[in-house]
Amino acid sequence: MIENDKFREECGIFGVFSRELEVAPLIYYGLIALQHRGQESAGIAVSNGREILQKKGLGLVDEVFRGYNLEELKGALGIGHVRYSTFGGSSLVNAQPLTFKCRLGNLSLAHNGNLVNAGEIREQLEGQGTIFQTTNDSEVIAHLLAKSTTSELEGAIISALSQVKGAYSLLIMTLDKLIAIRDPHGIRPLVLGKYHKSYVVASETCALDTIGAEFIREINPGEMVVIDKDGVFSSTIFAGKCKGFCSFEYIYFSRPDSELQGKNVHSVRKNLGKILAKNYPVQGDLVTGVPDSSLSAAAGFAEELKIPYEMGLVRNRYIGRTFIKPSQELRNIGVSLKLNPVKQLVNGKRVVMVDDSIVRGTTAKKIVNLLREAGAKEVHVRISAPPVRFPCHLGIDTSSKGELLANSRDVEKMREIIGADSLAFLTEKELLEGIGFTDGLCTGCFTGDYPVQIKGGKKLEI
Repeated sequence: MIENDKFREECGIFGVFSRELEVAPLIYYGLIALQHRGQESAGIAVSNGREILQKKGLGLVDEVFRGYNLEELKGALGIGHVRYSTFGGSSLVNAQPLTFKCRLGNLSLAHNGNLVNAGEIREQLEGQGTIFQTTNDSEVIAHLLAKSTTSELEGAIISALSQVKGAYSLLIMTLDKLIAIRDPHGIRPLVLGKYHKSYVVASETCALDTIGAEFIREINPGEMVVIDKDGVFSSTIFAGKCKGFCSFEYIYFSRPDSELQGKNVHSVRKNLGKILAKNYPVQGDLVTGVPDSSLSAAAGFAEELKIPYEMGLVRNRYIGRTFIKPSQELRNIGVSLKLNPVKQLVNGKRVVMVDDSIVRGTTAKKIVNLLREAGAKEVHVRISAPPVRFPCHLGIDTSSKGELLANSRDVEKMREIIGADSLAFLTEKELLEGIGFTDGLCTGCFTGDYPVQIKGGKKLEI
């Protein structure tokens, strides 16, 4: 999958509580490690014990903080955020962390996920006179905190979150506390680590590895972890819900070197590729993956069938998002800027192209065409996930249901549209077996069954 072309990745969060370190540099490097989770905006907020200081902007982490002296963000407690919008527009006002003052004190908030009832709550709050500064769903949580009648922060958090539905891995910072909360279904990842005498909370373990922190454990669904000068305190604030960890974290979102639920992401993807090869084999001269998230599955596919694995497609890692595409000709150039076939490898060959998903089908069609133009004799497409038939409402900005290629088409019709010689997907059962879980995963984008009630969709049984 080419990033930002088919799915919009949601967010990555990173927080540090320290007694002795200036945390802004650690957060900066942690956010760079989580850059794959969002490239629209980045921000860091720190507490110096008296006030919360912050810096945020549009662009990549390096772009936002280029030329900025991180020493200006002095503090031993801080949180950071990288964002790609799933709710709300692309503007600086929607960048996080969200920092505000209320009767509970100075607070800063960083959110990964999507609240399915944010619009409804927002309408109610606006009817009561609440003024919103952003268009993202995370601000709903801030206003619910501020309006809570509970004077104690942890109680206000429970009160606020009991009113929202959906996915949230959440960091809330006060002047002297770092609080991490994960929704009752555990839809988005959140892990706890330790860096010397400091504690770290991050979306993925790869961010802990980057700064040299020790992985302690995952924060459990429905758990609130409070970190302050007295230590780390855990409580289960929401229990009894069915689990619904996002299966696309394994398929695409997370970095290959991260661990999710005790499983290495690269190993899972490679295993999915092997299952794909066993159940949907094809005769080919070489196997290539679509960089970057499909490379592990492609390697597994090639290994299983003993077909040479080659770098048949090269991705330009330095191309930014292209917003101005005034003609179809320039749109096609944009695809070539992102991805280019190695003609000497694919010319005259039967190419097996492994990708992690097909959403609208436009990207898959363009890549198939690129391989044919480079001389490929045959192009066979294998997808290491089931067909995406339903939109996601829990943190992935997919197309609307009508735009999804698989929504009203069978595999043969999809094959015709993308122009491949053959096309095959994993089934939901094969996907879950490949990941290593038979339940406890959200597969809503494949089945329409979501862990929370979605308007027009079904709810998984508890």
